[in-house]
Amino acid sequence: MAGGPTRQDTHRITVLIRNRGTGKMVNYGVWDKWTGGEVDSDATNYYPGGMADPVSLGGRRTTANVVISRLYRLERDHLHLQQWINAAGKSDATIHRQPLDINGNVFGKPITYNAILKKVTPPPLDSEQSGAAIVELEFTVTGFPTVA
Repeated sequence: MAGGPTRQDTHRITVLIRNRGTGKMVNYGVWDKWTGGEVDSDATNYYPGGMADPVSLGGRRTTANVVISRLYRLERDHLHLQQWINAAGKSDATIHRQPLDINGNVFGKPITYNAILKKVTPPPLDSEQSGAAIVELEFTVTGFPTVA
């Protein structure tokens, strides 16, 4: 079934981050959750004389930071934690949002964001909780997303 409505769970989120030591982009696999990345603009209005209606002049565009997260797995994420910490504030990254159809097949082209890794958040800890331990990476987006 191609096209039609979709759900939040019918996308694949992947991220590649440049390794500071080797200079190569490293694929850190599939992530579970995504927030941010919206494109917004300043609203600039001009108010002409004679009580005429305001004129919208548009404005500069901005792209919000992107935060991705997933269940923290020791054999996968803990082994990369130091690399992410070393990359924060320095390393470029590419983040993809790939739509999937209801059967999990790729649909169309991904939305791609170029960014810099800004923040690494290991899972919060609480000795009285047994919920999922979630790791988060936050990115400052360079420019605007593309669908190509």
